[in-house]
Amino acid sequence: MRGIELDVNGDRLETAAPDHWTLLEVLRYKLGLTGSKQGCDKGDCGACTVLVDGQPVLSCLTLAAQAVGKEITTVEGLRPMHLQSGGVGADPIQDAFDRCGALQCGFCQPGMMLSARALVAANASPSREEIQKALSGNLCRCTGYTQILEAVETAIAERVGAEAPRPAWVEDREHVREGELEARTPAKEAK
Repeated sequence: MRGIELDVNGDRLETAAPDHWTLLEVLRYKLGLTGSKQGCDKGDCGACTVLVDGQPVLSCLTLAAQAVGKEITTVEGLRPMHLQSGGVGADPIQDAFDRCGALQCGFCQPGMMLSARALVAANASPSREEIQKALSGNLCRCTGYTQILEAVETAIAERVGAEAPRPAWVEDREHVREGELEARTPAKEAK
């Protein structure tokens, strides 16, 4: 074990960890920041994504010692940092994920939100293709990605003062009310 100092969410934190521990292990098991998830442990799922100096990094593949002297942001830091910069409420990415229904089981969402936060910080008006590319290292097994993409597009639109896209689930709900969804859905075969 050796002592390690990390700059996490604006705070300098000290702990001790074995040399071989990853940043994810230190964040979760030493610092109690469990928002970053331990999924595949081989860099495939993106659930462990954090920002290191503003860039998305797979914390399960990064040794904790490699993050010393760098600014680390976890999902726990998004709201406080937004408030510190003069914002109100949740970080706009977190808020859009909530309002667009992009949260289901929640396992992948911290990594998705941090990847989206990095994209929006670097590109004020990315295209849908650029959003898809930025999130391509984050897997979701629940949502089918539609609401996730809509959430990022909503946060971007609101940031630049444009009209936010209408979530697909709102349109589907309206079609159900009007009896149109059944007409658009293949009829079930009679038994």
